[in-house]
Amino acid sequence: MTRYAPHFLNWRVRIGKEDPVRFAERLGQAGRKRPPGKLVWLHGASLGESLSLLPLVDRLVQLNFNVLVTTGTPSSGHVISARLPLGALHQYAPLDAPQIICSFLNYWRPDLALFSESELWPNMVTELHRRQIPLILVNARISKKSFHRWRIVSGTAQKIFGRINLCLAQDYLNAARFLSLGAKDVRIAGNLKFDMAAPLIDIVELSTLTQVIAARPVWAGVSTHPGEEELIFDTHIALMQQRPGLITFIIPRHPGRAQDIAHAAQLRGLKVALRSIGPFPLQGVDIYIFDTVGETAMIFRTIGLVFMGKSLTVGGGQNPIEPAKFGCAIIYGPQVENFSQVYDLLLYAGAATRVDNGAALTQAVASFLMHPAEMRRKGRAAIEVVEKVTGASRKTMDALAPYLTAIRGETC
Repeated sequence: MTRYAPHFLNWRVRIGKEDPVRFAERLGQAGRKRPPGKLVWLHGASLGESLSLLPLVDRLVQLNFNVLVTTGTPSSGHVISARLPLGALHQYAPLDAPQIICSFLNYWRPDLALFSESELWPNMVTELHRRQIPLILVNARISKKSFHRWRIVSGTAQKIFGRINLCLAQDYLNAARFLSLGAKDVRIAGNLKFDMAAPLIDIVELSTLTQVIAARPVWAGVSTHPGEEELIFDTHIALMQQRPGLITFIIPRHPGRAQDIAHAAQLRGLKVALRSIGPFPLQGVDIYIFDTVGETAMIFRTIGLVFMGKSLTVGGGQNPIEPAKFGCAIIYGPQVENFSQVYDLLLYAGAATRVDNGAALTQAVASFLMHPAEMRRKGRAAIEVVEKVTGASRKTMDALAPYLTAIRGETC
């Protein structure tokens, strides 16, 4: 793996999946100087996982620990780098090859490793165990699909998961899965994503967007996947006559698909604008595609009705916590198994609406646009749900306290 790693990374740079400036960090080469003193390493694979770590980062910095945060994607790297407090550094995660892992650990010398959700690399877990660096899973969850994959190689799973010092699961279902796979010390601490602070929003851009759409009926499809955009077009076309001036925002889960989405919309006779190459939508724009990174909060702040993707044509679901925090009425499809408990909370509180197909999506959007008071009621219910289930960061820090005390050399 080590021998071919540079070629592999160069290929990923060419297809836009690695940072062309900092990809050497993926080979274990440090891009920043290690500060003196005790260092806690936190890792979140992609943007959602890494953002969920920010409440812990803030608390660890306040306790005067040096903090290193690693991520694996360019989008997460750009966003996290801008949001880390003083005392915390960002690097891209090393590839899981023995020589690269050793280079990374030799340089950074972490005293404690906190990995988000179920991001486990066999070589890294083995090397952390050999060096007696405690490994803790925080905000731990594992999808049904990943769980069954690990069960197929149960012997390897028992070995890998058995080396986790502490597993802080989001809920009972995930706790049971980790115990089944071999984790020994498993506790329930809740979902850190409920504790995330709302991201900063550019006030000037927010004001401009608010003014542009103020008098227009509007909704958004967020974190959409292939096939879902076509259903969104169907909804827009079905409603555009009864709702003059209707504008539909689309935020694809992968911004690189924006041009393909725009082309598909144009083939349907819709006028399209892209965030990356034009101003906010002017009169006559039907579909506005946000193909930038880190601006979803602005959408949630200004648009009260969102459909969460990866739930109709592609399974798994996307996390609805951020739009819930901003008081959005949330529509989602039936395939949300990765976030089923969050959606259940919202559904039972009357804060979300499930639709099973494109026709039901059209009907739900039409109903909310016709009855804005109901949309606002669901938005308020969503905020109340989030407020009731915060506290995971405090529970997580309480569980980490003995480890933090130990690496400082203090006695309890």
